Amino acid sequence: MRKVALIALLCLLMPLGACTKDPIPVKSPRVQRAAPVEVQAQQQQQAVKPEAAAQPKFYAYDPRERRDPFLSLVKITKRKVEKKKGASPMESFSVEEIKLLAIASDKDENYALILLPNQKSFTIRKGMVLGLEGGKVEEISAEKVVIREYFKDYRGDLKPKDTVLKLHKGEE
Repeated sequence: MRKVALIALLCLLMPLGACTKDPIPVKSPRVQRAAPVEVQAQQQQQAVKPEAAAQPKFYAYDPRERRDPFLSLVKITKRKVEKKKGASPMESFSVEEIKLLAIASDKDENYALILLPNQKSFTIRKGMVLGLEGGKVEEISAEKVVIREYFKDYRGDLKPKDTVLKLHKGEE
């Protein structure tokens, strides 16, 4: 019972101990007197400087060597291949459109007979240029012709692409 009385007495004295400190002053906002119209007009003219008027009112994104966050990370561009003036008929079609008809050989090298989409046939040798992308005949063997073209990848680096024209398509 003594403990309960002691706790009750402490609870009553605790708020009284806090009252001895000075109260915290509360600052109230001051109300300013209204200035005459002429004084307000002069203050406004002084406040508007030519430097502030020249600044844009909207936020402008300044990347400073950073990428634009609203653009895609992957740039997909399809380049339209243009036919070169004065190019041979073999350079007027894509390599994928060319068909291999026959392969012949003599003592020194192999030759291949190809058919273009315009139904014209040509004989090609190693080192000749074929296709719209400037592909070069790298190899002619008894069963296939390998044509190497160079393309730019997504980074802009040149990468080789080999197209193989097989004589017998059923043997893949």
